[in-house]
Amino acid sequence: MAIDEAILEASGRGEVPPTLRLYAWEPACLSIGYAQLFSDVDLTRLQNSGWEVVRRATGGRAILHTDELTYSVSGPQDEPRLTGGVLESYRRLSEALLTALQMLGVPAEALPQPQKPGSNGQPKEPVCFEVPSNYEITVHGKKLVGSAQARKKEGVLQHGTLPLYGDLTRITQVLAYPDEHERQKVAQRLLARATNIETVLARIVTWEEAAEAFKRAFRETLDLHLEPGTLTSAEIARAEALLKEKYAHPSWTERI
Repeated sequence: MAIDEAILEASGRGEVPPTLRLYAWEPACLSIGYAQLFSDVDLTRLQNSGWEVVRRATGGRAILHTDELTYSVSGPQDEPRLTGGVLESYRRLSEALLTALQMLGVPAEALPQPQKPGSNGQPKEPVCFEVPSNYEITVHGKKLVGSAQARKKEGVLQHGTLPLYGDLTRITQVLAYPDEHERQKVAQRLLARATNIETVLARIVTWEEAAEAFKRAFRETLDLHLEPGTLTSAEIARAEALLKEKYAHPSWTERI
């Protein structure tokens, strides 16, 4: 998360090009949304699992990052692929995500989600993959890709996750529920509402295979010239400072 923010700041100032970053997590980590209550996390269960926890700079609900490909897109607000409001840029980037999945053989789609009467758009469920947002990627009605966007003065950051394989219900083991019956209910509901690549294709797609599809899709769909790059010394220094001052500090992670 610190690296994503460091890239956002540097690309927003024009010090580095707009950046597509593809990565994975080690060890597994629970990320909670910018405005999500920290009390949603069962800290004892999390620590017993050997997993970590971080608060994202973007909104949404909890995600367990493991056995997945995570992507982030960072750039200035006048970057053509990021201009407009959240929904407009979200739809534009979703076209590239859909193309990547189609290259993998996944029959995915991104549709507007009807809002329930009286809803303010803020789901109460603590798990991100229980509730698709507008133009998020689904397969046969089940959520496949979870994404979130932050628009700041430095620029625009959108990041998201593509679950490749494994048990989607693992996340319920590290969230707080009133009792085990409720935990089981949420796990069953999650399986009914979300999916991963292994379930859809009945095979394992490796991180490397998914990453190649992402690179090709972003290049072709958004008419990009992609050049492999590494973090600059300034980005590394900024990420280390953000880690110490923010993302690894309770004043950020446990702030609400």
